[in-house]
Amino acid sequence: MTLKAISTIRTPLLALGAVALTLSTASVVPAFAQSTAAPAPITPFGLPSDVTVFDDGNPNQRSATAVVNGYVITGTDIEQRVKLITNASQADVSQEELQRLRSQVLRNLIDETLKIQAAESQEVGVQKAQVDLTYNQLAAQNFGQESQAMDNYLISIGSSANALKRQIEGELAWENLIRRNITPFVNVSAEEVNSILERQEADRGTEEYRLGEIYLSATDENREAVLQNMNRIVEQLQQGGSFVAYARQFSEATTAIQGGDTGFLRLNTLPPVMAESVRQMEPGQLVGPLPIPGGFTVIYLIDKRQVLMADPRDSVLSLKQISIDLPPGVSDEDATTSIEQFGSYVQTLNGCTDAENATAAIGAAVVSNPQIQIRQLPEQLQSILLSLQIGQTTPPFGTAEDGVRVLMVCGREDPADAGAPTFDSVMDTIEAERVNKRAQRYLRDLRNDAYIEYN
Repeated sequence: MTLKAISTIRTPLLALGAVALTLSTASVVPAFAQSTAAPAPITPFGLPSDVTVFDDGNPNQRSATAVVNGYVITGTDIEQRVKLITNASQADVSQEELQRLRSQVLRNLIDETLKIQAAESQEVGVQKAQVDLTYNQLAAQNFGQESQAMDNYLISIGSSANALKRQIEGELAWENLIRRNITPFVNVSAEEVNSILERQEADRGTEEYRLGEIYLSATDENREAVLQNMNRIVEQLQQGGSFVAYARQFSEATTAIQGGDTGFLRLNTLPPVMAESVRQMEPGQLVGPLPIPGGFTVIYLIDKRQVLMADPRDSVLSLKQISIDLPPGVSDEDATTSIEQFGSYVQTLNGCTDAENATAAIGAAVVSNPQIQIRQLPEQLQSILLSLQIGQTTPPFGTAEDGVRVLMVCGREDPADAGAPTFDSVMDTIEAERVNKRAQRYLRDLRNDAYIEYN
């Protein structure tokens, strides 16, 4: 199983500032002083063109540890945090991907340490009781009231309770810092809010799109390497990886703290190549990597709607599910015949009252759900149900193993037109955007002021 996400503010990962780098010289070549070769030509910086590196290890497999203002981040810390991420993604991860993930996790842990240190220095550090309370709440969501069960689960996947508690402490410390140093100094005027409300009313009926995005910056020098990284991320997502988890860990966009969620936006606010792709997408579709100014992006269409208009997927239906089971090991031919006969029988039913007869007539199971929102159903069924009238059924769907079923519409309650957002909700949205931007600048300053030594 996977743990539910901790709903606390997190920051996207940006490039580190200036750091102090210490090279390992543990494996010096003993015979280097005996060389009698003629000196090689001197290159810029006074370096010979042919150098001997006193390290027989692979630099890409170096133990990823660091000291952040005196606090040691160990290889164990990194591996336990990697286990949390890979378990959440529920997808196979290659060794190459794991190596890249370790590097990213190290950057996460550095940022986390800087946040905790800053909070403590400003006397807004997180108390152990606060961390334990959040940890126990998370345990309750996943394991009932048994926190020990979550302890055991974390150990079983190669992580630990301490690894998760350290992450919790970092997020709570960041929230404390933001409340102290940023939120009190963010102001939104009434004129700004009213202007947005007026524009939204003028744009009534315009389509808006809610996206998930993963953005990586690229330069001319590293463009190919970044593109390869993006392609690997897309492969992991297509194999079932969590978009939210990957966005939080890798995206350089400000939306990373929301798992890549952009909220609803208009196409005219997007780069042309993104706008054209989004226009052709359906909810649930993944596209990318796409080249955009400054780098590459992967986009996932979460939802779309019309401004201030009712969304038909918010309609509440009364449904009956009629289903049959197929015999174990049934052949494809026999399964096709059974499904066709089932579909033909369903077409003879005269509405929902008649549906109950299916139990006696063909041994079908009939289950009623008098109140279910269309958007709660699988996306493949939503468009079909939107087109059905009372008493009509969907085509048969399912599998030979899980059974075949149809849904019959027995009632519909259409949603009222969506009202305009409130003054307070618009103000909250603007404030959140400004807080997030200032938080990124604040974290950048913490990195630049830190002494970070890699080993």
